[in-house]
Amino acid sequence: MQTQTKPKVDPITLAVIRGVLETTQREMSITLEKTARSSVFNVAHDYSNALFNHRGEMIIQGQDIPIHLGGLMPAMKAVIAALGDDVHDGDVIYHNDPVMMGSHILDCCMYKPVFVEGRLMFWSVCKGHVADIGGPVPAGYNPNATEIYAEGLRIPPIKLYEKGKERRDVINFLLANVRSRRDWEGDLRAQLGTVQIGERNMIALCQKYGSAQVSDCLDELMDMADRSMRTLIQSVPDGVYEASAVLEDAGHGLGELEIHAKVTIAGDTCHIGIQSPPQVPYFINSYAGNSYSGVYLGLMMFAKVAPPYNEGLYRCVSVDLGPKGTLCNAQEPAPHVNCTTTPMETLCDAVRLALEKAAPDRAVGTWGHSSGVNIAGRDKRTGEEYVTMVLASLISGAGATSTQDGWNAVGPECCFGALTSGDIEILEYSYPIQIHRYGLVRDSGGAGLRRGGCATEWEVEPLDHEMTVVSFGEGRHHPASGANGASSACEHLKLGRIERKEGDAVLEVMRSNAILSVRPGERVSTTNPGGGGWGNPLMRPIDQVVYDVRNGYVSVEAAAAEYGVDVDCSTWTGQAVGTRLKELT
Repeated sequence: MQTQTKPKVDPITLAVIRGVLETTQREMSITLEKTARSSVFNVAHDYSNALFNHRGEMIIQGQDIPIHLGGLMPAMKAVIAALGDDVHDGDVIYHNDPVMMGSHILDCCMYKPVFVEGRLMFWSVCKGHVADIGGPVPAGYNPNATEIYAEGLRIPPIKLYEKGKERRDVINFLLANVRSRRDWEGDLRAQLGTVQIGERNMIALCQKYGSAQVSDCLDELMDMADRSMRTLIQSVPDGVYEASAVLEDAGHGLGELEIHAKVTIAGDTCHIGIQSPPQVPYFINSYAGNSYSGVYLGLMMFAKVAPPYNEGLYRCVSVDLGPKGTLCNAQEPAPHVNCTTTPMETLCDAVRLALEKAAPDRAVGTWGHSSGVNIAGRDKRTGEEYVTMVLASLISGAGATSTQDGWNAVGPECCFGALTSGDIEILEYSYPIQIHRYGLVRDSGGAGLRRGGCATEWEVEPLDHEMTVVSFGEGRHHPASGANGASSACEHLKLGRIERKEGDAVLEVMRSNAILSVRPGERVSTTNPGGGGWGNPLMRPIDQVVYDVRNGYVSVEAAAAEYGVDVDCSTWTGQAVGTRLKELT
């Protein structure tokens, strides 16, 4: 429990300063979206922004990408430790190295120290998933990599600007090592504008209210978050709770891997211990910074606490990722690029499932895991190479809760609804491709009293060139798990898959990660996994099952097999059949 008495702050001033923080974070996000060049930033919004105090404590985060936000806290501290006293007004630092608490090398982070009257007061931070990071495979996901050196460019904390002066040699060095240089430089400039917005607003805030009063209010906001999490944890019975989640074999030939979480609740504190197998020569190892994100997301899915969201939430939480050299606490030279989805989502599930054993009333269905593709080729219109991570290709379904169905097309779990798929026309304008299909997948949501969210299918064809397609992720062998007695009679309909097609004819169905070469006339289709259901599906009201069939979420066949309802599509009525009818009689 807290023992130090903090200065009392005026509640009106506190509310105003909190509003400025939240508005600043949103302004940073809008700036990045409107000025970035790649579709990963300006369409999919695969970025996150945050502000930190001078101690490297997060004082505000956006409702952005969980895989970024949880890892930003240890990454900020690692950058501060690496720089020591060599931090000056006008500096801009860049970093992605997972060995130094980065998430994965595609998530490149920009840090700008904010000085007020000559004193370091804050850090303005922007992390985003870049379109490419060099290495042998476009877009960075190399399923054939057996060590980190075969994945792309690692960037320890390095200054792009020093005391306000651009280090063009360093920027040219970075640009020389990546594909799609024009997009990459545009995104870099967008990140610079974003952290400058944070700097500008925080300086103005201190000039108006005084640095001391601002600092007192920020401390109070962190105390508020601390009290919120402690109150939640204190409501959970003391004890030790354990659960495991299985990581699929997605083509690495190492079999399925299990991640185990052990949660100890004692008063208003929570300790989370992770056990995972030894690291593997495949791109699913997770270094510590990324694994913290998985643990924190599992905790937050369970806690569902109200804002403010800042580092105070985790003061009462301790984490042990297990020994170095394991899947969830990898060490050099473990390959890792897929780690922000796999095993991050499985790690998140294990933590959440363990916590739900302590409070079963908080149980929810699992969100669909990531199963997507990256594409690359040469655009004959410009002669330039293009490369992009297609975030629209991995939009899955959300898990159901005790009060509502899972949201459709809002996953995957690692991004928790923060990604957007954007307009098809923008992608077709940006790249020489045609998208033949993008929509919901019928029967993909897990069956339950509350149905899991439906996933999406995305199908693409290169127009006039040979296109490289790299698949990554999982959710193709095991469906998302349900909660509170939910079960699906048609589990195969809930799985993800990748199909190579010629026209509408399916040439190959793949459930493993691979690198493909696709010619004009051929198509690649990605079908994502849906979310898990909640409760006994035979208890779902008949009128809701009819509604699902009428709106294309559930087929007539699945309505009978999974819900015990025979739907008459001529009158849009339903009646109990099978097991449901027997239970009623």
